[in-house]
Amino acid sequence: MTGSDSGPLAGRTVVVTRATDQAGSLSCALRDRGATVVELPVIAIVDSADEGAALIAAAERAVDGGYDWIVVTSPNGASRVVDALKGRLFPGRIAVVGPKTAEPLLNTGHVVDLVPAKAVAEGLLAEFPAPMDGAAGSRVLLARAETARDVLPDGLRAAGWAVDVVVAYRNVVPEVDPEVLVAAATADLVTFTSESTVHRYHGLFAGSAGSSVVPVDAACIGPISAAAARSAGHRVVEAGSHSVAGLVDAVEAWAVSVGDLAD
Repeated sequence: MTGSDSGPLAGRTVVVTRATDQAGSLSCALRDRGATVVELPVIAIVDSADEGAALIAAAERAVDGGYDWIVVTSPNGASRVVDALKGRLFPGRIAVVGPKTAEPLLNTGHVVDLVPAKAVAEGLLAEFPAPMDGAAGSRVLLARAETARDVLPDGLRAAGWAVDVVVAYRNVVPEVDPEVLVAAATADLVTFTSESTVHRYHGLFAGSAGSSVVPVDAACIGPISAAAARSAGHRVVEAGSHSVAGLVDAVEAWAVSVGDLAD
């Protein structure tokens, strides 16, 4: 939990709300900079309710040419798409929401044709091409979490695409150690990597003794999580790039601003 005695974040306690199997890179980077890290996973990533059956069936259609594009919005979704393709290459084109989402695909030999400059659904939608003129049945496979915003499928349909939305995985509420919850309640800063982590975080504290003392300051990975955090009452610093590195930079910027205020 404890970081080093030196570094730009020395003396600061930061809450990491990512799932347990995804918290490592962020937690390590914060500790390396001196922070004391409280890992409070507010989500757990599990398989879809059908254990991937719908995604496997969609992957079969994709390999047979049934889709023009596969669109993936998270590394979790990308990993499950790779598994469903079972080593076969998709003959169409692939779009992802950001560089981290591309990695599981690129690492297994798939070509990623579109990575938007802005790593949010709106950014992907803004850069996504329209169907070719006169192309009937132009179809997109969108693999994503069970609960997600409808900006992307709605926007693609409005642009003329036929969209099949397939659940690749689910975000569920994990069991939380009460002692970890107590430690998180008095931290200096909380980090959020999605809108759902904001809501789940506050759900954990709802009605608890720590509800009035949860960290007021938050570092967010992008504009969607930042908007949710502001609505929940946090003072927000937003990452300049939508990545773990960008989030760590934002935490450092926060530490500097807090120090200036203290002076």
